[in-house]
Amino acid sequence: MNKAETHKQSGSIKYLVGISLVAALGGLLFGYDTGVISGAIGFLQEAYNLTPRMVGWVASCALIGCMVGVAFAGILADYIGRKKVLVLAAILFFVSALGTALPQTLMQFIVFRFIGGLGVGIASMTSPMYIAEITPARIRGRMVSINQFAIVTGMLVVYFVNLFIEAQGDDAWDLARGWRWMFGSEALPAALLFVLALFVPESPRWLAKQGLRDRALKVLSRVGGLEHAQGEMVEIEDALQHEGASIRELFKPGMTIVLVIGVSLAILQQVTGINVFLYFGPEIFKQLGSKMDAALLQQVVIGIANLVFTIIAIWTVDRLGRKPLMLIGAAGMGICLFAQGACAIMDITAKWMLILVIGYIACFALSLGPVVWVYLSEIFPNKIRGRAMSISTLFLWLSCWAVSQSFPMMDKNEYLIEKFNHGFPFFVYGAFCVVTFIFVWLVVPETKGKSLEEIENMWVKGNKK
Repeated sequence: MNKAETHKQSGSIKYLVGISLVAALGGLLFGYDTGVISGAIGFLQEAYNLTPRMVGWVASCALIGCMVGVAFAGILADYIGRKKVLVLAAILFFVSALGTALPQTLMQFIVFRFIGGLGVGIASMTSPMYIAEITPARIRGRMVSINQFAIVTGMLVVYFVNLFIEAQGDDAWDLARGWRWMFGSEALPAALLFVLALFVPESPRWLAKQGLRDRALKVLSRVGGLEHAQGEMVEIEDALQHEGASIRELFKPGMTIVLVIGVSLAILQQVTGINVFLYFGPEIFKQLGSKMDAALLQQVVIGIANLVFTIIAIWTVDRLGRKPLMLIGAAGMGICLFAQGACAIMDITAKWMLILVIGYIACFALSLGPVVWVYLSEIFPNKIRGRAMSISTLFLWLSCWAVSQSFPMMDKNEYLIEKFNHGFPFFVYGAFCVVTFIFVWLVVPETKGKSLEEIENMWVKGNKK
């Protein structure tokens, strides 16, 4: 049997990884766009003389775009395909990068950050969905986690970029030009996603839904081999025959729980406080006594921890399962957050706070970071997966906005400072970790090793074990 025939029978893992990495560039840009603000927010605050409320708005305005992007991404993904939506996201990222680098007014900056948010919202939903729909069940958790790996890689890369740009001049140069270069640097990965996304195949499940059976079978064969492709096509076609096209399907008996779990996990991933450290990390360390360059370096350390533990999650999510990782992560995050609050009250130095932040980031990267995206990409019925994911991801970004908008106001509130010395927000996020642990323990079922169609049947039959 020659090499071509072997691939036909067994598929090509290299091909699968290659196209998954292209889709994950959307995640990389998601992380890049999320992380870039952490290095620039201090300069923006000084350049535009921002109040705490406006600092929150400048940091979170992109999240309004995320919500709008998610709201339309599901419909677009279901009607024009996952691939074309990824191309659209790349265009939005590119326009935003140039626009936020060259604004003449704060309003112009906010408009282009909103456009970038559209791209983030689209990519945050479409990239993991595309990977989930093209990957065999036995490795789907690991492959979808590549998207989370790309997100944290994007964050780490931009932390290094921010640190490098900040070092190119003095404070006056950073205030006048440095932060502009930070935002403009995003144009390079955006252009790369645009070019490469043109060459990946369309999702086989979307092709099957459009009646393009031969094309869907060809993609599945190249990914997992002919036998895998034929088995998957039988399950996909059976699922399509039993599904309606309306989002009302989610409100039928036995299916409402899917929406409740999806929306709840999306909200809990954010209200446990992750974006406080991703958006405001350097500012937190500055108020603990670090200088700007040291604060940015500490953010790099956080980014490295995020990356390392995301890799661990990728290799364990299909072994240990989704539920155990989420339980371990929520418990660890809660412990670290309550300890951070206590350190703030006792006025502990930045060194100990950095250790606790790294612990928190490690627990998040091991659990809620990648696992929630894996879970959202696999629990919804095939025919309405795009729109159903949109609903969950919309709530995710709404929660992210609420956290990002409210943190500066809680952190700078004089009454709360007097009582808790900047520790109050950490107690709030720690309490949500407790809620997350209880919810996952009591409500969330395991999906490890099941095909997308088997998961759908699990809900329909009411068997969540």
